Amino acid sequence: MTDTDWDERFASGEYPRAPEPSPVLRAYEPSLPDGRALDVAAGTGRNAVFLADRGREVDALDASAEGLRVVRDRAAERGIGGRIEAVRADVSTYGFPTEAYDVITMSFFHALGRFADLVEALAPGGYLFVEGHLRSADPSPSGPSDDRYRFAANELLRAGLALSVRYYDETTAERPDDRRRATARLLARKASGGRQSYPTRPDAPDRWPGGESDATAADERDA
Repeated sequence: MTDTDWDERFASGEYPRAPEPSPVLRAYEPSLPDGRALDVAAGTGRNAVFLADRGREVDALDASAEGLRVVRDRAAERGIGGRIEAVRADVSTYGFPTEAYDVITMSFFHALGRFADLVEALAPGGYLFVEGHLRSADPSPSGPSDDRYRFAANELLRAGLALSVRYYDETTAERPDDRRRATARLLARKASGGRQSYPTRPDAPDRWPGGESDATAADERDA
């Protein structure tokens, strides 16, 4: 799908204007470091607006001008416009700065080829959160039709082993369109050594496998 296609989808309202972040990211957010954050393939601000609303300075990176316009509008409506910097760029070729971010997020955008660069962009002690569609045995899974844009079983986990993994799951959630979405989620910290600090397990873990509040979202972005 081209940048122009995504501009049209964002402008038409086909993609939700205010998608919610993952329950896992919401639950662990109080334990994440303050400071500068990066939302990769920000779309309409699923993670960028959430993190800025929690007080962080956020770079929202996306190739779609229309998506970034929605991000800026949403931030302005919440009075946090000064905390979000819109960065229009192609994720596949963008030059990520080294050790610049305390938190990096990427939701439903498949870019394993840039994973090492995302790790390099984390400051020491920083956290990376990634979630994406899984290849599924379900005959009609929600998400991209091409398995190239889905994680294989444990593929995201293996990619994150350069970091210290704090949370990982592979789950299936029901969708309102009677389709099921299989999702992998990883939260990991840029830390080393046999003795580290660990966040307290958040409350309400029973909510994590369930769908987000934007359950009808067509969050099927490809890379």
